[in-house]
Amino acid sequence: MARRHVIVGGGTAGLNAILTIRECDDGASEIVLVSAERPYSRMVLPYYLGRGIAESRVFTLTPPRLAELQVRAHLGRRAAALDPIASRLTLDDGTVLEYDRLLIATGSSPVKAPVPGAELPGVHSFWTLEQARGLAAQLQEGSHVALVGGGFIAFTMLNALLHLKARLSIVEVAPQILPRMIDWTGAEIVERWLARQGVGIRTGATLLAIEDAGGRKRLRFRDGADLEVDAVIMATGIRTNLEWLAGSGLKTNRGILVDDHLRASAPDVFAAGDVAEGRDLVTGQPALHAIEPTAMEHGRVAGANMAGRDVAYRGSLLMNIVEVCHLDIASFGAWDDPGAEAFAAARPERFAYRKLLWRGDRLVGATILGRANDIWTTNDVGMLKGLVQSGAPLGPWKAHLRRNPFDVKPVFVAAGTTAGLLSETTLGRPSVPVERLA
Repeated sequence: MARRHVIVGGGTAGLNAILTIRECDDGASEIVLVSAERPYSRMVLPYYLGRGIAESRVFTLTPPRLAELQVRAHLGRRAAALDPIASRLTLDDGTVLEYDRLLIATGSSPVKAPVPGAELPGVHSFWTLEQARGLAAQLQEGSHVALVGGGFIAFTMLNALLHLKARLSIVEVAPQILPRMIDWTGAEIVERWLARQGVGIRTGATLLAIEDAGGRKRLRFRDGADLEVDAVIMATGIRTNLEWLAGSGLKTNRGILVDDHLRASAPDVFAAGDVAEGRDLVTGQPALHAIEPTAMEHGRVAGANMAGRDVAYRGSLLMNIVEVCHLDIASFGAWDDPGAEAFAAARPERFAYRKLLWRGDRLVGATILGRANDIWTTNDVGMLKGLVQSGAPLGPWKAHLRRNPFDVKPVFVAAGTTAGLLSETTLGRPSVPVERLA
């Protein structure tokens, strides 16, 4: 009998698992997809919001594509309960699916700030296509929009909102913007850049309530003046979708705990993407990385192992990269490790900043900011990521970077980073002969 694969979640992790299973078995197995929504790419929603692409372009696993991949889909349905002993998954409509291998890729959901008025009409989240539709329908040219939360999620929306000629105010409870991505010095540079674009910023701002105000919204704060706006977007964090697993017996922490093959604690159950807590590439410790690159890699590795291959995952590299108004902002690895040796340099006239973190002579984390049209920035984002990802000992080149953190290329070349990273793929397959990369 053909092996029965059930994939719960149609996002990046689920999509890549399906594609990888089909690469491995060429259609020999059964695949059933359970997805609460038509599968689409969350990463392109800012482009949809900014009118850069039509809604039809956000979808990934369309009906013809599902048919081509021989996938039977339960769309508009959610997983409700799991019995790993009996290898049965129950859906919210009572349907019971039996499986040989199960992948849980249920992702995460937005969390609104727990303040009165957070559920009022005109107070939006921006995580799903339905939420993007609601926000796009309300915004008009000149709309004043308050972004509650000044982290990565908020920053993915900034370009789209500015393209729509909205007036923006960012409200962040922390003392700085992007508190989980860059340090204080970097945040000051970003704030200065955004001020040039007309973006208002309030940091250290404790929101007490959101109120209706004659067709608008009034934000009340513990300190400082009220803020009246046309729309409010909550970008105050996400949580993993684990509730439906209560009683399943799966071991969880912040996410589902997985081993280096993305296997959960129950036989024949795998987890991937935002919901999976697996090995951090730099620290070696369990970590939850709710980022697109991790979801893609998790999906590939889990799919290969579900199909019968033996693929170990090296670990996920924490990374956040965003471009706002032509300023690139990026951090990699243990960028905020308090025990690491760190050195930094800034060139304020170029809105450029680097911070490098070390354990011995290995680069374990980095932060980089700079203009997107500056070749200095464009090249170095990839090279610094590669140096952190490879974990190669850099020996005397560490002293070189201490003297000049802006001169990354000779270090990248001397360390043989390209050959080390490109010699094999995520699934351990040979990429190109190493001698071609020398």
